[in-house]
Amino acid sequence: MRLAAIDIGSNAARLLINDVFEEPQGKIAFIKVEMVRVPLRLGFDVFTHGIIADTKAEKIIKTLKAYQLLMDAYDVEHVKACGTSALRDAANANEILEKVKLETGIDIQIISGQQEASYIYENHVAENMNKDESYLYIDVGGGSTELTFFSDGKLVFKESFNIGTIRLLKNQVTETTWDTMKDFIKSKTNGFHHVTAIGSGGNINKIYSLSKKKEGKPLTLEILRDYHSEFNALTVDQRMTLYKLREDRADVIVPALLIYINVLRWADADEIFVPQIGLADGLIHSLYEEVKTKVDNRA
Repeated sequence: MRLAAIDIGSNAARLLINDVFEEPQGKIAFIKVEMVRVPLRLGFDVFTHGIIADTKAEKIIKTLKAYQLLMDAYDVEHVKACGTSALRDAANANEILEKVKLETGIDIQIISGQQEASYIYENHVAENMNKDESYLYIDVGGGSTELTFFSDGKLVFKESFNIGTIRLLKNQVTETTWDTMKDFIKSKTNGFHHVTAIGSGGNINKIYSLSKKKEGKPLTLEILRDYHSEFNALTVDQRMTLYKLREDRADVIVPALLIYINVLRWADADEIFVPQIGLADGLIHSLYEEVKTKVDNRA
């Protein structure tokens, strides 16, 4: 079965198309067919003015029309589309999404930070890891950071904080907000055995590829601090030139590193695994379960 997921984030929109099938042993395989990312950068409008500007609204519609054409070309059978922090905060989000549905047929659901954390957890990455360990999922976006923590194979908490890369660039994260996150992480992870972090999001994926680490090997807190110091000393143009970063990655990578570093410190974790998954992957997993349930109920 061919499924698609659309994630409208605060920095970019992503379309992920997967082939999903059951292997002989009963395990479900998710094979990436296509991934398209468009830097809509909605957070720059929303976190400053509270609404999405008309020019950006038009760009959303054009992007979704292009995604619809791609899904048609790839014979996608089912799609799940969600919007996150910027759309949660935009006063005119519903109006724009109604227009999107009218012009493309794509129904975009605005999800809460808690739902976002749940979908990211849908990847079940930690299922392949040691059940006796404690794992902290960290997903850093443009508008928010989602944390999901589990120990001994059981979910302990999932929480969302309005601390994101674009909000930091816009100086819209107060010390109080940082302190709230710090106190929450320290209190909720206190007493648990060694915490291993799992990172998702475009910025940590980029750091991982730059580090040239072998697949499956974690990044240390020290490596993240080194990259933060290095990038912070450069202008956006220098980051683009020296590290071949796109502009929409070069400006947000420093605040993203700051968030990962702080979360790791407060959780007393000294390394982070980067399986290169994200919200779109979680949406595909969730969609597969929904479709399978409908098919089973009809049988």
